[in-house]
Amino acid sequence: MDKEAQIIRTEYSDLMKKSYIDYAMSVIISRALPDVRDGLKPVQRRTLYDMHELGIRYDRPYRKCARIVGDTMGKYHPHGDSSIYEALVVMAQEFKKGIVLVDGHGNFGSIEGDGAAAMRYTEARLTKFTQEVCLADLDKNVIDFGPNFDETEKEPLVLPVRVPNLLVNGAEGIAVGMATSIPTHNLGEVIDAVKAYMKNNAISTRQLMRYVKGPDFPTGGIVVNKDDLTDIYETGQGKIKLRGRVEVEELKGQKKQLVITEIPYTMIGTGIGKFLNDVAGLVESKKTTDIVDISNQSSKEGIRIVLELKRGADAENLKNMLYKKTRLEDTFGVNMLAVADGKPETLSLKKIIEHHVDFQFELTTRKYTTLLTKEREKSEVQEGLIKACDVIDLIIEILRGSKSVKDARACLVDGVTDNIRFKSSISRKMAALLRFTDRQATAILEMRLYRLIGLEIEALQKEHEETLKNIARYEDILNNYDSMAGVIMEELDSYKKEYARKRRTAIENAEEAVFEEKKIEEQEVVFLMDRFGYAKTVDPSVYERNKEAADSENKYVLHCMNTGRLCIFTDTGKMHQIKAADLPHGKFRDKGMPVDNVSNYSSSGEQIIMVCDAEQMRFAKLLFATAQGMVKKVDGTEFQVSKRTIAATKLQEGDALVSVLVVNENQNIVLRTRNGYFLRFPASEVPVKKKAAVGVRGIRLQKKDELEKVYLFEEGTETKVRYGEKEVTLNRLKVAKRDGMGTKSR
Repeated sequence: MDKEAQIIRTEYSDLMKKSYIDYAMSVIISRALPDVRDGLKPVQRRTLYDMHELGIRYDRPYRKCARIVGDTMGKYHPHGDSSIYEALVVMAQEFKKGIVLVDGHGNFGSIEGDGAAAMRYTEARLTKFTQEVCLADLDKNVIDFGPNFDETEKEPLVLPVRVPNLLVNGAEGIAVGMATSIPTHNLGEVIDAVKAYMKNNAISTRQLMRYVKGPDFPTGGIVVNKDDLTDIYETGQGKIKLRGRVEVEELKGQKKQLVITEIPYTMIGTGIGKFLNDVAGLVESKKTTDIVDISNQSSKEGIRIVLELKRGADAENLKNMLYKKTRLEDTFGVNMLAVADGKPETLSLKKIIEHHVDFQFELTTRKYTTLLTKEREKSEVQEGLIKACDVIDLIIEILRGSKSVKDARACLVDGVTDNIRFKSSISRKMAALLRFTDRQATAILEMRLYRLIGLEIEALQKEHEETLKNIARYEDILNNYDSMAGVIMEELDSYKKEYARKRRTAIENAEEAVFEEKKIEEQEVVFLMDRFGYAKTVDPSVYERNKEAADSENKYVLHCMNTGRLCIFTDTGKMHQIKAADLPHGKFRDKGMPVDNVSNYSSSGEQIIMVCDAEQMRFAKLLFATAQGMVKKVDGTEFQVSKRTIAATKLQEGDALVSVLVVNENQNIVLRTRNGYFLRFPASEVPVKKKAAVGVRGIRLQKKDELEKVYLFEEGTETKVRYGEKEVTLNRLKVAKRDGMGTKSR
């Protein structure tokens, strides 16, 4: 009989909450955050272990990355090949890691943001550092293994890394609701700090920082807020200010050039291209006129970005300008979050070292426990063989008189002589006294005859003495804290001697970069913008000489000051501001710059309705009209704001702004719809509203009709406009009231 199905009644929100927490913890522990013990995320750990299992050692040939990725994905990490390959690439990039863990062969990307080649083209193998420092002693039961995702393989829960890799190589990762960002550090300094902690576990963070001066980024650079580092390392959180290294080189003819030889770590990737664009932007916008040429001469040998200066330029002021106006000075946010004791925790410098030292004692204890067990087994066998050599004639007699191995073993272990034929009763009595262990008996039975040579027996005795010394040494290490600490520190010294390198990042307290901008001489200019959104400014004299062409080729032409701001109103009801100084100023035939580049305006999602000078707008009232026929007047002072973008008006759903015009009380307003309805009424009938108001209805629209155009004209002036093929004289239209239906053009 089938069992009845059970229906579990539960609160849906509780179920969702539990499921989300389970998912979040899975991402945190099993994907995004490194373990404090080995400093590795699961994907990195699995990739390195798989390379070890495949035998891709540092002294063996490279293997295709596709093979490594496929094997790792199939055995240990079923989350897609791109994540595995990306982790493999990062572990091979010298500009991202303090010490690379993978030796890459082929195109593994560049510091300038070029991606690695596809994994079918690249090859890799483990580095000597990884092999000796991260993967040694896996055969000595130093770590625990667990089942893989389908329980067909065993994978390490942590790798036996012998240095604080979390500090040496840093970490970056985004989990659910939390993120980690740990800078890289100098291996030699970190090892010295670990030794200092082992000698005095009451050492303070400030004292540890005598050894760990601060971060040591592979890209070099300068940390300029040294005084903040103590607080960062005590709390595990904070902001590090980084600067690139800029050198001044003298050229012929009293010229100079600025050469950037080191960049902030945060500029790795597209940051260099962005920096070059920012410098070009400073030149184009006339923030500086001292930079003559920019060239990126970086190569495999290192970073070299050259800024050629004009004669007499203030190099120091320009250096400060680069720090102030570009990402050559940047902030690295520190959040030393890692998995400790199975849960995420923000760790201080001392806490990371404490966890590492505890892990090293655990590794060393397990290693020497395994070695001691093996040496004791070895000693047992050696003692049996030495003892056997003393009674070898009796043993040979036992072996020759036995009918089976079982009988011989029983005699050697328990003295059972029943089924053995002896030459004399004395031999039988002596054999009955034998008491070898099982392991010794096996060794005796497997012993080769050459071991009976005199020199071999002497070698066996010397080997036994060496084994006894090892046993005594291992017991001392396991039973004496100082002895174990000595072994760990001795290993650390050997790693420091072989793998440590000089510090790359300088640590200092630097003054805030002060850049004195050259004051722009205030003058009148003419703003020109064509129908494609390309804008520029020209001198009034240039405009006057080309007035006819300027007016016909440009959609917007207005006079303003070069120190002023221009307001752009769009159909989405927004107002974007741009500085006149940000636009290129020069010749009439210069192309100009898209206004997208100097404002928040997006040509793909918005359409420009009107452009006006912010200063002139201050003393005016603006008439707003929308496609749904809503109108209002707004005082120009409401648009005197510092923000680059604001909501200029409130729009109803499905509505769009169609017109913004400067209006005065003596004018007449004519609203024209798409279907040809015209409505004329005095401007005084439109109330003044706040910019956040919708406004009032200006014209009653027919079905499927919308307001398309707004005209203004003074009373007594003849104003003609075209609608289709017809010409309409506005001042001959009948004066009506606002909110009327208007008259259809005939």
